[in-house]
Amino acid sequence: MIAVLRLGHRVERDKRLTTHVGLVARAFGAEIMYYTGDRDETVERTIDEVVRRWGGSFRADYVESWRNLLKQWPGKKIHLTVYGLPLRKVIDEVKALYIRGEQLLVVVGGEKVEGGVFRLADFNVAITSQPHSEAAALAVFLDWLQEGRELERVYDDARILVEPSERGKKIFKR
Repeated sequence: MIAVLRLGHRVERDKRLTTHVGLVARAFGAEIMYYTGDRDETVERTIDEVVRRWGGSFRADYVESWRNLLKQWPGKKIHLTVYGLPLRKVIDEVKALYIRGEQLLVVVGGEKVEGGVFRLADFNVAITSQPHSEAAALAVFLDWLQEGRELERVYDDARILVEPSERGKKIFKR
């Protein structure tokens, strides 16, 4: 099981980015996105609508305390940060946990990340040591973790399906 924690959502500034983190999490195989900071029912409704149309059981849940979630998480916590160990150096160890069925919580930042996140994480992982987007880091990490298998996922309950096409859009509604 893969879950994502998006830290420090700010309604006026982050609604699109937090929504994009949720969309990436869903598309790349996570089951849930928790978020902290400001509660934003617009983010939750947008994610619910995507799931309703495109399928699956993914959801976005607000949590008041990232600290409590990290302390209580029953599995391993992977914090994606510019300041962590390079992805190449830790991915095999994390992948082994995933294969064994460990519950993984992938943490991505928002505004300035508190030091407690670094201390409570089991892994602090750098996708790159350059500034980048949380959504991009999450996509890269989840892809490496699952070795691309998540890219083939199709949901049985999807109302909208896309048929791959070199040119144009081939969309089917059911």
